Amino acid sequence: MPIYAYRCSACGHAKDVLQKLSDAPLVTCPACGAESFSKQVTAAGFQLKGSGWYATDFKGGASAAAATAPAASAAAPAAEASAPAPAAASPSTPCGGSCACH
Repeated sequence: MPIYAYRCSACGHAKDVLQKLSDAPLVTCPACGAESFSKQVTAAGFQLKGSGWYATDFKGGASAAAATAPAASAAAPAAEASAPAPAAASPSTPCGGSCACH
């Protein structure tokens, strides 16, 4: 549950309140009873510490290489399938296009 900061515009009383997202905002000040208690805009309540969180943080040495190898081999057949088919035998070639030179 998030913690919301409230402040009364009548008396200046400030309070942090732990509320559910579905709870209605508070409007009555607990100090003076005025209907001028409102939420304040505050900074995020967390800090990122350490060297960072990168995609490589949880990858193992051998398992990462094994995971990328199937992807590379799967891409190769797709590239071969999209390559244009060899031209049909043309009458201008002496071998008819069925030899290794074509």
